Order: sequence, then C-alpha cells, then structure tokens
Amino acid sequence: MELIVNNVEETLEIGRKIGEKANSGDIFCLIGDLGTGKTHITKGIAKGLNVSDNITSPTFNIVNEYDSGRLKLYHFDVYRVNDPDEIYAIGFDEYIFSDGVSIIEWANYIEELIPEEYLLIKIEKQLHLGDNVRKIILESFGKRYNYIKEI
Repeated sequence: MELIVNNVEETLEIGRKIGEKANSGDIFCLIGDLGTGKTHITKGIAKGLNVSDNITSPTFNIVNEYDSGRLKLYHFDVYRVNDPDEIYAIGFDEYIFSDGVSIIEWANYIEELIPEEYLLIKIEKQLHLGDNVRKIILESFGKRYNYIKEI
C-alpha cells in the first residue's frame, strides 16, 4: 500500500491509525533517509497506543521503553549500530519476542536480525511535489498485519 502525505500532521495520523490497530508482539520496521519522518510516524503509533510519554528518538540509547499505553512500546534506533552483536547485547530478542510493540528505525541496518513477520514502513521524500510531501509504503510480511488494508 502506498500513501502520500503532505505534512507532519498527516504522517502522525497514519501512525496513529497503525497504533490503534497494533497488537501485542507487532514489529514495525521503519526505513527512510534522514529527515523523512520516521520519528514522526513513531509518535503517531505511540499516540494510537495511548502512550502518554514524550517520544524521542533513542539515537544514543539504541532503545527507549514506554509503558504508559495499552501495550508496551519499544522504540529502537539502530542508525549507530556497527555490529549486530551490539543489538544482541541489549537483549534485542527479549524485546521483539515480547508482548510489546517494537518499532525499529533504520531496520535495513539489521535486516538479518528481523523476524520473518513484520510490517515494513518505508518513507520517501517526494521533493518534486513539495518540501514536506512524503510517500509512505506499508508492506506486510506475514498475515498478522492484514489490518493495514483498513488504514
């Protein structure tokens, strides 16, 4: 599925819709260049999960945990991960195979660690349409994410 958004608010809204439909154990893999809106869509997903905390990118921590919503949220940023062992050292498997929802920014950096079932959220700038216009591609790997058809 491909969606065009014209501003940050529309990006947040798509994230919110995903978060409202998210289930325990869901894994969302975000891919996109710097400044495309990966953290904004994460904020929207958190809102859809009723997370009340302020969502920030865990650039230096690798993972931020939020437990104020209807499901626990694990927000990974693996941009600075140089070796898959780094991600294992923080207990990556324990997070993504838990009852929480995992969001992984820069998931393409750790492709070999991603389980077979996940929702790919790819965000691309569409500068030919305007500075803030983005194409959001949602691709389901596994049947558990069939709910994206309702977004």
